[in-house]
Amino acid sequence: MNDNPASPRIDPARRRWLQALAAAPVVAGAASAPAPARAAIKTSAHIVIAGSGLGGIAVANRLAGLLDGAKITLVDRKEEHNYQPGYTLVATGVWPVEKVRDRNADFQPAGITWVKDMVAGFDPAANAVVTAGGQRIAYDFLVVATGVQLDFAQIEGMDVGAIGTHGLTSVYPSPQAAQATWAAMQAFTAKGGNAVMTLPATPLKCAGAPLKMSFMLRDRLLKAGTLGASKISFQSALGNVFGVKVVNDNVLERWQALGIDVEFSRKLAAIDIGARRATFVSPEGERQEMPYDFIHVVPPMRAPDAVKNSDLAWQAGPFAAGGWLEVDKSTLQHRRYPNVFGIGDINGTPRGKTAATVKKSAPLVAHNLAEVIAGRQANESFDGYTSCPLITREGSAMLIEFDYEGRLTPSLPMIEPLQDSFFAWLMKVRMLKPAYLAVLKGRV
Repeated sequence: MNDNPASPRIDPARRRWLQALAAAPVVAGAASAPAPARAAIKTSAHIVIAGSGLGGIAVANRLAGLLDGAKITLVDRKEEHNYQPGYTLVATGVWPVEKVRDRNADFQPAGITWVKDMVAGFDPAANAVVTAGGQRIAYDFLVVATGVQLDFAQIEGMDVGAIGTHGLTSVYPSPQAAQATWAAMQAFTAKGGNAVMTLPATPLKCAGAPLKMSFMLRDRLLKAGTLGASKISFQSALGNVFGVKVVNDNVLERWQALGIDVEFSRKLAAIDIGARRATFVSPEGERQEMPYDFIHVVPPMRAPDAVKNSDLAWQAGPFAAGGWLEVDKSTLQHRRYPNVFGIGDINGTPRGKTAATVKKSAPLVAHNLAEVIAGRQANESFDGYTSCPLITREGSAMLIEFDYEGRLTPSLPMIEPLQDSFFAWLMKVRMLKPAYLAVLKGRV
């Protein structure tokens, strides 16, 4: 196995692809043309931003440039900033864990007030948030950027602390979990065996991650010479493996050719970590146990309790069960509280729980909020843009881009969305983190 797969040998043809990549500003992000300069809006408004992930900090940086005199308060106790799109690269041995770990303090705009606590409750009728430490912080305007809750508690017997042992893996919880997942993957591929990959029925952040992990596990088995002694099965709690039909059909066709079995409508309900047995439940309640040597657990996801239990959550409709933030899908403004906006994974919208979604929507949220602060209407609309660089093997990936309607929206003419390429791999491995950092700093 390549000890440094992040630096593959580049032949002349591939070098030309790399040069083309450098000339593609829509991908690199940092080279995007700036919007025409406009005078900052003078205001004494107090804006509270709940959450310091990509969405929260990106909006904070943009608001700092759009507003003159505003007070911006960021509420989040996390001091480490994690590049979550890189977790699958850590978990499959492409990147060292250090590449996904940074400091939140390095990205926040000057003059911001940072409350190192978590929001425990929202009181939108009184324009206030309450922290876990008991602080009550009043606001004039609020940006909700809390992200999602990984609801491992829905899986009986699951222990996040055991990830990396007994063949138990999950790419989602943290850099440490991704690193432990890679260690478990190495141990498994050295001998081979029965691998079980899972997918829950809830909305997911980075819905492509379970697919990437399946593709890359198969590739690692092939490189280790143990593929013939192994079986990979993908257990989906849904009737598909990806929400965009043309992508779903493409992946299923690829998996059939690669020998990855798929079963539908099978929800992971319980796991016996020591015995290496997983229990799946059908919609009719039928339970089936499956032994495994390696399992990748993707948790159900929902809104954090602070949002879910507040009046900011959807009260009815398809997003109510998960407690997702009730925003207008176009303006990302709250439908009942016009001084509230949402950014990122927390939004109850048809699609859009990726870093690429934040890249497209953070400028829009900052602009629309600034317009509302100035006494005008939110006037920019979001189309639900989502992007998924879907790794198919080491050195190859597909760049999938789509909107709310599930229509493919390719942005680069040199890439065919459903065709894997070395170009898309280079984007994922080399270019997307610099683009992410440019978004985080409010530069694009």
